[in-house]
Amino acid sequence: MAEAEDQETGSLEESTDESEEEESEEEPKLKYERLSNGVTEILQKDAASCMTVHDKFLALGTHYGKVYLLDVQGNITQKFDVVQVFGLYSGEEFHETFDCPIKIIAVHPHFVRSSCKQFVTGGKKLLLFERSWMNRWKSLVLHEGEGNIRSVKWRGHLIAWANNMGVKIFDITSKQRITNVPRDDISLRPDMYPCSLCWKDNVTLIIGWGTSVKICSVKERHASEMRDLPSRYVEIVSQFETEFHISGLAPLCDQLVVLSYVKEVSEKTEREYCARPRLDIIQPLSETCEEISSDALTVRGFQENECRDYHLEYSEGESLFYIVSPRDVVVAKERDQDDHIDWLLEKKKYEEALMAAEISQRNIKRHKILDIGLAYINHLVERGEYDIAARKCQKILGKNAALWEYEVYKFKEIGQLKAVSPYLPRGDPVLKPLIYEMVLHEFLESDYEGFATLIREWPGDLYNNSVIVQAVRDHLKKDSQNKTLLKTLAELYTYDKNYGNALEIYLTLRHKDVFQLIHKHNLFSSIKDKIVLLMDFDSEKAVDMLLDNEDKISIKKVVEELEDRPELQHVYLHKLFKRDHHKGQRYHEKQISLYAEYDRPNLLPFLRDSTHCPLEKALEICQQRNFVEETVYLLSRMGNSRSALKMIMEELHDVDKAIEFAKEQDDGELWEDLILYSIDKPPFITGLLNNIGTHVDPILLIHRIKEGMEIPNLRDSLVKILQDYNLQILLREGCKKILVADSLSLLKKMHRTQMKGVLVDEENICESCLSPILPTDAAKPFSMVVFHCRHMFHKECLPVPSMNSPAQYCNICSAKNRGPGSAILEMKK
Repeated sequence: MAEAEDQETGSLEESTDESEEEESEEEPKLKYERLSNGVTEILQKDAASCMTVHDKFLALGTHYGKVYLLDVQGNITQKFDVVQVFGLYSGEEFHETFDCPIKIIAVHPHFVRSSCKQFVTGGKKLLLFERSWMNRWKSLVLHEGEGNIRSVKWRGHLIAWANNMGVKIFDITSKQRITNVPRDDISLRPDMYPCSLCWKDNVTLIIGWGTSVKICSVKERHASEMRDLPSRYVEIVSQFETEFHISGLAPLCDQLVVLSYVKEVSEKTEREYCARPRLDIIQPLSETCEEISSDALTVRGFQENECRDYHLEYSEGESLFYIVSPRDVVVAKERDQDDHIDWLLEKKKYEEALMAAEISQRNIKRHKILDIGLAYINHLVERGEYDIAARKCQKILGKNAALWEYEVYKFKEIGQLKAVSPYLPRGDPVLKPLIYEMVLHEFLESDYEGFATLIREWPGDLYNNSVIVQAVRDHLKKDSQNKTLLKTLAELYTYDKNYGNALEIYLTLRHKDVFQLIHKHNLFSSIKDKIVLLMDFDSEKAVDMLLDNEDKISIKKVVEELEDRPELQHVYLHKLFKRDHHKGQRYHEKQISLYAEYDRPNLLPFLRDSTHCPLEKALEICQQRNFVEETVYLLSRMGNSRSALKMIMEELHDVDKAIEFAKEQDDGELWEDLILYSIDKPPFITGLLNNIGTHVDPILLIHRIKEGMEIPNLRDSLVKILQDYNLQILLREGCKKILVADSLSLLKKMHRTQMKGVLVDEENICESCLSPILPTDAAKPFSMVVFHCRHMFHKECLPVPSMNSPAQYCNICSAKNRGPGSAILEMKK
């Protein structure tokens, strides 16, 4: 087949609107190729008049009455001069010369079967040829008298033909004509505007005549409606008009392919001329149609052609359409995925082309996903969309290391290494170290932050670490205080396991990762002389780390290192004391001064919780600093409660605290001292009256109050005392009732228990003589005593009761001071 370009006529397929300057954005549905080779040779001498398609063969008829059998490439395989039925795959043939011109011929669809040896010819008459039982051919006139028959289509058991008056359908099975569809526009000459017929299926006939299209459906007639009518009838299910005159029809799934003859009026001369024919794909509706696509075809000699000169044939099952004109044969076929991708690439829709190729990668033959992807990257780069191009590299280049390196060098040439850096592969595949170093150098020259980000994100084995370290050092010579470069250098040292240098930089920068670095790489031996620096940076984290690793850095070592920084020493020892009150006991004396100096609020809790600090030393420090609360606590702890109380009263003047202190000590002498101190101070007396009632008899205080002394809120205080007294009486009475009830209940329980029998058997022994309590001879008389404590004795083994103590008691329980147990049972026999 020829290419889509022709040197004489230009592009085979062009826009339907010649005035349209912009290229259509809608993708065409069909693609076109000229049928050349033998066809070109034939049509240079003759003109094509008709064509039929079967299997992989084409039959082309010419104006000179020749018929050529062609293959799908247009090569001539056989030539006929007369009407002949010829078997493509057998030696069977039939030929005959007729006495009148033959306009059309149609063969039974199943002619190869012996029972279907039939064909029809059209001219003035419609003749049916059928082979008889003696292998002879006989003819039958199916129709005549309505002008020339110019179109015949045979499908299944139905034959449709068109003459000057309209379209008829004949049923071979019933030998009946079942319908007549008259032509609409009788003003058109039927020889100039012939009818186009095609069967969509065995019961659907499509008729195109002039500008009208009718879709007819052959249906079975109900038995009750038959009478003398045919068993089938035809119903027109859709009818609509087209813009141009129809030269051919063909079905395409549920759509139609329409070949149209076009005439247009010249704007210059205002004369009508023959334009290029159109091939439209339309969607039929009930009374109209929807245009899906439309192509104008530049066939050879289209300026001289008429409507009757064009024919449309199709190959069922292959979606191949043949546009036949006197000087040209064009093949139209549905566009496949390769064609779709070609169109997308032509329109520079690379992303859609890539997606289409990925979805249909098993069906495409002329394209490769990688080639489309590379073209897409180049297109993005040309448009300056470097970030998008770099991002697409991940998907398109995949694991192809060689392509990655090639593309990186291309980005380097245009100065866009930064754009591709976030997307470079870091694991599978791994590129050459030079590639990564090249990108890092690019950032180091212009973007320190970006350089630091790459060092953090990229594994250290992607590049030569020593090369990058040296490059950073060179830059630090120009800017030695650049924190970003210093931090990055520390990270590079870490990758290189040079932890000492990394730690030193982190401490200089006071970087938060210093503690993580120490823990991760066990650098405790390296920080023994850097404890002060760590504490200055973050005392909380530093103390936690030191206390968590006492086995690596001892408490003694830390305290010694912090000797010149007592405030930090206090933070460390305070946290140590909170964790364990005894671990740092040797430093408790030192901690008294540290708490007094730096943390007064926690001094008193420390004195209360510590059992190792010297009280005399603590008292001395607290007295020197006039810490009253701490001094009071120490005095009371050392047993000098009266001095402590005196300090509360004289220094703090807080009667409530004094009362609370007296309650804690629960010492009568302290209460006496408190009353004596408060007797001439009315506010203190009020406080005592409100709180003393539950510890000391209020009468003792009230008798000592001088007559005439004005005491604030005295009445309320006395009322409270009386209420407290009543409350105490009620509590005592309630407790008494509870005790009496409990005693009575327990007494009853004991009585019930003591009234129960006691089991005595051979295993029990006398607690005095240790012999079995029961005699071996049951016939002999015996006497025994069982006490409530469950001890058992022979009666003769117990002492004889005297006049002073007639009751008997268990010797064992009496000896253990457990109280005398009286006998509960005496047995005799």
